[in-house]
Amino acid sequence: MRLHRIALGAIVAATLALTGCGATKDQGSGGAASSAGGAPATGLQYMVPNSPGGGYDTTARTAAQVMEKENITGSVQVFNLPGAGGTVGLQRIVNEKGNGKLAMQMGLGVVGAAYTQKSQAKLSETTPIAKLIEEAGAIVVPKDSPYQDITSLVAAWKADPKSLAVGGGSSPGGPDHLLPMQLAQAAGIDPKTVSYVSYDGGGELLPAILGKKIAFGASGFGEFLDQVEAGDVKILAVTSAERVAALPDVPTLKESGIDLEFTNWRGVVAPPGLSDADKAVWVDAFTKMHASAGWKAELEKRGWVDAFETGDEFGAFLTAQDAEVAKLLQTLGLA
Repeated sequence: MRLHRIALGAIVAATLALTGCGATKDQGSGGAASSAGGAPATGLQYMVPNSPGGGYDTTARTAAQVMEKENITGSVQVFNLPGAGGTVGLQRIVNEKGNGKLAMQMGLGVVGAAYTQKSQAKLSETTPIAKLIEEAGAIVVPKDSPYQDITSLVAAWKADPKSLAVGGGSSPGGPDHLLPMQLAQAAGIDPKTVSYVSYDGGGELLPAILGKKIAFGASGFGEFLDQVEAGDVKILAVTSAERVAALPDVPTLKESGIDLEFTNWRGVVAPPGLSDADKAVWVDAFTKMHASAGWKAELEKRGWVDAFETGDEFGAFLTAQDAEVAKLLQTLGLA
């Protein structure tokens, strides 16, 4: 099955604050930079709606570290609030109306989970800040898996789909769920026969792969680079149109005769009801981060594709994504 990108790059598919004070420029010791420049933004909190170790967590902590090192911000408090595919965090960010100190890492998985988890909080209620990156998916097995290439894995999967469990770091409707469903379709397997095991982010998925609780995993390739280098896991294929620079020896699905492309994305939203000045603080911080040498180095190191958009542009993207994902999940009977 030929899949088409939904703008997000994924063909189909698949945020905490302690106070409500705003972030404005030069407010004494609690001041923050504005889009016009000034002192580094301070007192910022960055929520990750999944468990530590996953893609959202890695992205948020990397972004915060770069902003701190580049003196764009003071210390940024990154914390995790996992649950229900990211919708526990989504509810928190929506509840923090007007809190200019808080932002949430998110991506395609939260878009889908808002529907499959029947979340009362909606992404349309949040304030769009920035889209940061896109990233190809990967099919991953433990180092001593009987399947050492994608062809042998798919052959065994086709022979008995229910016997090979696949795990992903997102709940149904998220990218790690939609990827194997679409891979199954592309390989001629009925998605309804696929045994999918949901984990709350890559931090929980990786031990399941290493412990052989699942036959293979499907998630963003960047989550496994350290384990690939250590020789603990093997990536059989990536889902991008071309091979990724960080994994030059790993073929794409297309190279392996499977007509499928899949690209996930990650971005940042803030609570509803932000003032223009508070929104500008966040947009300015990420814009400066994006232009920094430190961020460019991280993009190259992690194999992330730069997909930077801010404010209204990112808002329009989110609106389109939401509509497309809702339509796809309805087709799959998940929304």
